[in-house]
Amino acid sequence: QVAAAQTTAPRAAELPPWGRGDERPCGGVLVGRMAVTPEYVNMLAAPTETFLCPMSANIYNIDFTAFKIRALDETQEFTLFEVRKDPSEEPPPNDDMDDSVRTIRYHFGPSFLEWPTIGTMLEFANGEYPLHNFRMIERHYYRNILIKSYDFSMPFVIPNTVNTWEVIYTMPEMDPAVKEGIISCPWETRSDSFYFVNEQLVMHNKADYNYSDA
Repeated sequence: QVAAAQTTAPRAAELPPWGRGDERPCGGVLVGRMAVTPEYVNMLAAPTETFLCPMSANIYNIDFTAFKIRALDETQEFTLFEVRKDPSEEPPPNDDMDDSVRTIRYHFGPSFLEWPTIGTMLEFANGEYPLHNFRMIERHYYRNILIKSYDFSMPFVIPNTVNTWEVIYTMPEMDPAVKEGIISCPWETRSDSFYFVNEQLVMHNKADYNYSDA
């Protein structure tokens, strides 16, 4: 199901304890003395060296269960990548797990860069609390060059539901020298995906990309 929009502010009973103004676990999410906000991550000029929140920040029990990437044009579409979580797998990661569970690698090949439009489908489940202003910010870099940035939001997600989030990406025009570097230097293109609920960072995932033939 796709969550319906809701414009009213959440009631205290709909929020986890630290969403009601109580003390936050781990002291909140800070980088140095700066809170990790959507505005902060939208200013980042390079991939982060570390994850900006612990896995325990996901107090809403958001669990990504399926993901598909499609290449689109006016007449056809091709599935480039598809994965579905085994129902018997562990629940969402916790701080006892290695950070590698938050990083994925994609090998697409150079033809991926020729598609003008890419579509993704993310299926996710959530726990007992509703998600207000669920927001995803995704920033892609080649080395320390920002090549594209996306910002999507879902106003409201009903508790204890499985939801589908469809996103269409228009691929940016790319400098030919940067494009050549992306193809010739596998795994040096990276992305950070930040997930916020009511402006609070709850998840941070990373990806590495290989656009070479090899």
